[in-house]
Amino acid sequence: MKFKIALYVLLLPVFTHAQNLRVAVAANAQFVSEALVKEFKKQTGISMQLIVGASGKFTAQIEQGAPFDVFMSADMVYPQRLYEKKLTVSAPQIYAYGTLVLWTTKLKQPLMSSLTQRSISKIAVANPKLAPYGTAAMQALKQLNLLNALQSKVVYGESIAQVNQYLLTGVADAAFTAKAVVMHGENKNIGSWTDVDSKLYKPIAQGVVILKNADKQNMKYAAMFYRFLFSRAAKHIFKAYGYK
Repeated sequence: MKFKIALYVLLLPVFTHAQNLRVAVAANAQFVSEALVKEFKKQTGISMQLIVGASGKFTAQIEQGAPFDVFMSADMVYPQRLYEKKLTVSAPQIYAYGTLVLWTTKLKQPLMSSLTQRSISKIAVANPKLAPYGTAAMQALKQLNLLNALQSKVVYGESIAQVNQYLLTGVADAAFTAKAVVMHGENKNIGSWTDVDSKLYKPIAQGVVILKNADKQNMKYAAMFYRFLFSRAAKHIFKAYGYK
């Protein structure tokens, strides 16, 4: 009995420290990451802090020494950039492929061509300089020759999270967002949405890396979470949120 108590005391500081595991996650993956973290804690007893934002902004912060342990990007470009600058433990791996959707509170059938209607005065798009889903949205509009016609209606959000806020608060009538967003909770019952034809934009391959700036005592737990992202349980969760 004394041995068990002593062992518990020895392990307690380690797991307490692991509570500070910091994961920078692209805004499109906020809700699926919350589900992933919940399942990961259920399996391991380890919890972590999610910091949600734009992939480009996170990359700049990491380059300046931000103390994140894991970075889940919305693309492969930003984590690859960090890898080439020797700021990651290894090369990025694709954890999921994202799906772009058109979400609106004004149209029963949200078709891309319907965005030219007068009822749609503002269209929210994530800043393509910071957010890969914003890049995908602009690619789709350009492919359909709608970009010039709709440019005056576009309002930019720093990330998918801000784009969603614009739609939900009425600032925008339509928004290009991640399928994972409209598949989450109460969002399922708000407005209507449709998948944007995947042929209209480049595949949104989303990459993950463990960062060299990671707390050394957290590195073990960062590696555990990294491996978990490629497990059968994680794949089931990604699928439930519309990722491929």
